[in-house]
Amino acid sequence: MVKKVAFKTLGCRLNQFETDALATDFYNAGYKIVPFTEKADAYIINTCTVTNTSDHKSKYTISQAIRRNAGSVVVVTGCMVNNQKELLEQRGDITYVVENNRKSSLFSLVDAHFKGEILHPSDLKQSLFDFTVAEKGFHTRSMIKIQDGCNNFCTYCIVPMVRGRASSRPVEDVLQNIRQVVSFGYKEVVLTGVNISRYEYQDTGFEDLIEKILELEGDFRVRISSIEPEGFGDKFIKLFAHPKMCPHLHLCLQSGSDRVLMQMRRQYNLHQYLNLIEGFRSNYPDFNFTTDIIVGFPGETDEDFNQTCKVVKEVGFSHVHTFKYSVRKGTRAERMPGHLPEKIKHERSQIIRDIAEENKLHYRQSLVGKQQTVLIEKVQKGFARGYGEHYVPVKISGEMPKNTFNTVTIKGLSDESDPQLIGQKTSKSAS
Repeated sequence: MVKKVAFKTLGCRLNQFETDALATDFYNAGYKIVPFTEKADAYIINTCTVTNTSDHKSKYTISQAIRRNAGSVVVVTGCMVNNQKELLEQRGDITYVVENNRKSSLFSLVDAHFKGEILHPSDLKQSLFDFTVAEKGFHTRSMIKIQDGCNNFCTYCIVPMVRGRASSRPVEDVLQNIRQVVSFGYKEVVLTGVNISRYEYQDTGFEDLIEKILELEGDFRVRISSIEPEGFGDKFIKLFAHPKMCPHLHLCLQSGSDRVLMQMRRQYNLHQYLNLIEGFRSNYPDFNFTTDIIVGFPGETDEDFNQTCKVVKEVGFSHVHTFKYSVRKGTRAERMPGHLPEKIKHERSQIIRDIAEENKLHYRQSLVGKQQTVLIEKVQKGFARGYGEHYVPVKISGEMPKNTFNTVTIKGLSDESDPQLIGQKTSKSAS
C-alpha cells in the first residue's frame, strides 16, 4: 500500500527550499504527498526558532501532528532542533529529531523505518547542500539554495548558533540546479540562503554568481530572497538592468536609528543603507523594496523608534515584516540593559504595521496604468492570479494557463481587504 507523507514548513525561504527537496525525494520513491491536515503515515515538520513566536508555532504544529495522528511517524527537523534538541528528544512522543546538517538525508531515515530497518538520525550523512533538485514542490517558483550559515553574529540573532558559520555552495552546483529546475518548467528561481550577500566560492562573489546565472539559457526570471545591505555598489545595481532580473529586493533594515543599529551589531549604517536605496531608485524609479523591522530592541528610546518610523515612511517600503524583539538565550542582547515591556513593543509594532499598510497602498496605486509581466500561479473560475516582476499580486480577468508569463496593463486595485492590482491582458510571452 502506498505510504502517505505530509510536510509543514515554518520560517524562511531556505526552509521552503529544503522542504521542497525532501518532498521530491519521497515523491520519486513512490510516496504520496498529502496536505498536512490530512491523515498520513509520516509528518515532516521543518521548524523555525528565530523568535519566541516561531518556537510557539513550531511546538504547536508538532503537538497538532501527534495529537491528531496517533501511530504516525513524526519527524522534527530545522532550526528549533539545533536550538532545543535535548528538550525535543525528551518529549518522548516525537519519532525522530533531525538536525539541520543531516536534514538532506532525512528520506533514508523514514524509508528505513517503514522497511523495518534500524537507523538513527546520527547515522545520517552530514551535508548542507546535498539536497535533491526539487521537481516536486509546493510553489510555482523554485527556491535555489546558494549559501548557508552566517558569520555576522548580530547581538539579537540565534541563527549562527543553529545554522553554523557561513558556507557557500559550489558555483557549478548552483548553475546546474537552475538548469534542472528550468528544464522541469519552473519560470522563476529565487536565490536563497541565510546571508546570501556574503556568498563567496573560490574567486566568485555574489554579484559574479548572478552574472553567471543570467548567462544561462531558458525562459525564466531571477528573484533575490531576503538580503543584507552589505558592501553593494554600482555593479550590483547595474545587474538589475538585465531583463531576467526582478526589480524587487527584501533589503533588511531592522532599525532606522544608527545608535540601535550599532547596538545590534549590524554591518552598515543608515547613510549607507539609504544610499543603496537611492542608487536603485535613480536607475529604476518603480523598484520595489520590502524590509524587516525589529521594534523594542533593548534600550530603544522614543527617539530611536521615531527615526525608524521616519525612514519607513520616506523609503516607502511596500511591505514590512515587523518583529517585536524576542530574547534568544545565549545572545549578547539577552544580557543588555533596558529590556522594554511587551506593551510598548506591541504598541510600536502596530504603529509600524499601520505605516506599512499606507505604504503598500500608495506603492500599488503608483503602478496603475503601467505594465506588469505576471507569472500565473492560480487559475480560478473567470480569472487568474499571480505576481508581477515587482513582486506585487495581480488579478486578471480570464482563465490563463498556470505557470505562464502574461503581460498585463494595470487598470486599478481590487476591493479586497488586501487590495491586489487588477490587470487586463495585453499580450503573452512565450511559455
